[in-house]
Amino acid sequence: MSHEAIIPTGSAPPLAPYSPGVKVGNTVYVSGVLSMNEVGDIVGADDIKAQTRQVIETIKSVVETAGGSLGDIAFNQIFLADLSDYADMNEVYAEYFSNNPPARYCIRADLVKPEFLVEISSTAHI
Repeated sequence: MSHEAIIPTGSAPPLAPYSPGVKVGNTVYVSGVLSMNEVGDIVGADDIKAQTRQVIETIKSVVETAGGSLGDIAFNQIFLADLSDYADMNEVYAEYFSNNPPARYCIRADLVKPEFLVEISSTAHI
């Protein structure tokens, strides 16, 4: 089965050799998303809510470019630099995934740069 790279218009430049998303059949795999704008600058420095919102909006753009919506996401993997940000991240997350939320896990992890507070990777079935 072939796969198609999904690169939404205005995507941040990748920090490594990867595509923002890949579609295989009706499944979309969204790479780990960090809070960056289209030129690679951090969005929401020191603000977990702003970073969470930017990350989910970026995930949304990848899934929509592939022909789906946030409602098609079946699984999210969430990485937090500091678990004390868990409640604030969840507050924003619930705005996007309040009805029939996807399965997920959330762990504490060192992220690729210390200014990033959250990273989320998703799997959607369209």
